[in-house]
Amino acid sequence: MMSLSRRELMAGLAGAAAATLKAETKPDAHYAICAYSKHWQWTDVKETAEIAARMGYDGIDLTVRKGGHVLPERVADDLPKAEETIRKAGMKLTMITGDIEDTQSPYCENVLKTLAKLGVRWYRWGNLRYDLTKSIAPQLAGFQARAKDLAAMNKEYGVCAIYHTHSGVGWVGASIWDLYLILKDLDPNAVAVNYDVGHATVEGGLGGWIHSANLTMPMMKGVAVKDFNSWARNAKGVWMPGWCELGQGQVNFKQFFPMLKAARFTGPLQLHMEYPDLGGADTGKTKLTIPKEQLLAIMQRNLDTLKRLLREADFA
Repeated sequence: MMSLSRRELMAGLAGAAAATLKAETKPDAHYAICAYSKHWQWTDVKETAEIAARMGYDGIDLTVRKGGHVLPERVADDLPKAEETIRKAGMKLTMITGDIEDTQSPYCENVLKTLAKLGVRWYRWGNLRYDLTKSIAPQLAGFQARAKDLAAMNKEYGVCAIYHTHSGVGWVGASIWDLYLILKDLDPNAVAVNYDVGHATVEGGLGGWIHSANLTMPMMKGVAVKDFNSWARNAKGVWMPGWCELGQGQVNFKQFFPMLKAARFTGPLQLHMEYPDLGGADTGKTKLTIPKEQLLAIMQRNLDTLKRLLREADFA
C-alpha cells in the first residue's frame, strides 16, 4: 500500500473537517449545550457522560490539561477512548478545554492531530497575560504573531481555537477590544472567540459587554454561560466578583441570547457554575464536600434555567 505524505494526510484531515464545518454551519444548524467537565473532576468520563445525558445536555466540553480528565501528554491514547465512552453514552465530544496558548505550548500539535482524527472541531485556548511592567500596546504585536502561527496550524489540521475571555488585571481579552485587534485579520474558522458573558459583565456591566459582544460577534464561535451578582472580599481581603446561580445575578441573558440568535450562533454553549454551593465542583476539585445528589440537583437547576432563558429568547 502506498504511504501518504504528511501533506497529503493533513489535506485529507482538513477536507474532512471542512465537510464537518459545512454541515455545522448550514442554515438549520444549532448550538450544543455542553457540560464543562471541570465541574465533574470528582468522577470519570463514563459517569460524567451518562449523568450529563440524563440531565439533558447535548455534549461534553472535556478538560484535556494538567489535572483534567485527559492529560495532554496522554492525548493520543486517552482522548479517543474518552470520545468512544462519551459516544456510547449517547453524547458528543463537542469540544475540549486545554492548556494551549500558542504553537509552542507542550503537546499542542499532538492535541490538534488527535482532534482532527476524531472529528472534534473546537478547542478552547487562551490564558495569555500581559507583562504589566511594560506598555501594553507593543505587546499586542507579539500576541498577533502567536495567534497567526496558531491559526496556520489549526488550518492544517482543520480545527478551530476559541479564545476564552476572562475578567481581571493582566488578562489578554478581558477588555475584549484587545482580543479583537489580535484576531481581526485572521480566519475566524481557525482562531475565534469563546465569549464568557459572565466575565464580560464583570468588566463592563452597564454597556461595555453589549459593545464587546457586538464587536466580536462575527468571530464568536463559542459562548460560556455563567452569572455574576456582586463584589465580595476574598480571604485576602481583595475585592473579587461574586458568581451565583444562573438567572440570579446581573448578567442580562434576556438581551444577550436574542443577540446570539440574530447572529445565527451555532457554536458550543458551555454552562459554567463557579459559585461555592457546588462543594468543590465549582473549582474542579476531585473530592466533594456535599452529597453527590445535592450537587446534581444544583447542576440540573442551572441547566433547566439555561434552557428556560433560551426558550424565552425564542432561541431554544
